[in-house]
Amino acid sequence: MRRSHLSLRAVLLLAACYTASTFSSEKEPKPIPDPVMSITQHKGTFNGQRMSFTAKAGETPLKDKDGDVTAHIFSMSYIKDNVKDSATRPVSFIFNGGPGSASVWLHMGVFGPKKIVIPSDAEDDGAAPFSLLDNPDTVLDVTDLVFIDPVGTGFSRVVGEGENKDYWGVKEDAKSIAQFIRIWLRENGRWNSPKFIGGESYGTTRSAALIEELEGRWDDVSINGILLISTILDFTIDTYDQGNEMPYMVQLPTMAATAWYHKQVNTELSLEEWVEAARQFALREYAPALLLGPALQGQERDAIKRKLAHFTGLSETYLERANLRVHFQRFNKELLREEGVALGRLDSRFKGEEYDNAGEYPETDPSFYGIDGSYTAALNHWVREGLQFNPDREYTIIGGVTQWNWSLNGEGRRQPYLNVAPYIGKAMRGNKDLRVFNAAGYYDFATPLLGAEYALQRNGIDPERVTYKYYEAGHMMYIHHPSFAQFLIDVREFILAR
Repeated sequence: MRRSHLSLRAVLLLAACYTASTFSSEKEPKPIPDPVMSITQHKGTFNGQRMSFTAKAGETPLKDKDGDVTAHIFSMSYIKDNVKDSATRPVSFIFNGGPGSASVWLHMGVFGPKKIVIPSDAEDDGAAPFSLLDNPDTVLDVTDLVFIDPVGTGFSRVVGEGENKDYWGVKEDAKSIAQFIRIWLRENGRWNSPKFIGGESYGTTRSAALIEELEGRWDDVSINGILLISTILDFTIDTYDQGNEMPYMVQLPTMAATAWYHKQVNTELSLEEWVEAARQFALREYAPALLLGPALQGQERDAIKRKLAHFTGLSETYLERANLRVHFQRFNKELLREEGVALGRLDSRFKGEEYDNAGEYPETDPSFYGIDGSYTAALNHWVREGLQFNPDREYTIIGGVTQWNWSLNGEGRRQPYLNVAPYIGKAMRGNKDLRVFNAAGYYDFATPLLGAEYALQRNGIDPERVTYKYYEAGHMMYIHHPSFAQFLIDVREFILAR
């Protein structure tokens, strides 16, 4: 009996020691910093209207399904003061793309109350000091503006027990932005305001995924309009896999526009007329010819090759070697090879000097390094000095996001034919007031104009509710001064037409 009694005491003691050691070895919960918000007052004249407005630059906590804060979204809001009925005043939620880009480009380039001014005609922006000026053309006269930096961009980040993988994906990202918008509407009392969402590049992909998260639930957030700026919805057009002919077809009008700009073609047509001719050739002759494959022979093949040379400015010899299929990066290296320069991907007006002239593709993109320094300086100066939000950490312009989940149906790499355009068609069927504005640059190889048309002219999207606008610039059409002015006129008309 005594031995049994001692054994029980020993067991209890061991259990107590194990329990204590277990609790002591558990990780302490990660501290969650308090969200920081800076509110400042400003005045400006926009579209001839003098107004005062409040700027809010700061962090909004996002919570998981258990109610725990797992991320802080950084945003910058510009809200008109002294509005009698905010329910009649639109609010627009704006973001850029990447994935992994902050909203700096649309914010400082075109929509914000301050703008960075860089050379209009595809010249390098150089070094500081840059020209950061008031932006009297912004649409702040007709809509409040909210610029959103997704998790991993700008000052936005995971906190506490949050993980990047919970936010870095097509669906994950859209859910987080939808959660932010719902919070913003609640905290600012704007549930009954007309609402617009808008993005550039991957931001258009985000817009389509976001409309599903906002309108695909029983508690809809109905959207009045989507601003698609340099659009990519159907990734078929960006998949250069052998056997997929789509990229060659949709890039052709952009090649024609680029060859026209650099005076490598023989035509008296205007840019618009020339691109339309190339568009019709691409759809009605070039695409069917590609589908014929090796069955395209003899005079029929020669005729296609001759027209292809006519529109692209490339030699028939080069086109024959390329099997009538020219990757746009090959085009950007080949068109002005004799001049020793390569052309830009984001904006093919830009010419970049290369280390040598023998390469197959450009070594870098002159249309990106030609503008990044000015935008970085402008954003940091304005947010830290003008909006007085100045944390002791870097503002991530682009590139901070990795391992993106491209699958719409679960974990995995990008689906070969990822297509989010059907989400817009579905939203239109459930919302009779939803309209779409599509802005495209003639010289944009990253998101070619025909690729946007291809996606928006099918997938159940009502063509009567889509507005197409084209600009004599590239991916960021607003760096071209005439296109900047026309773009804001077009956006203002789109918002007012509700």
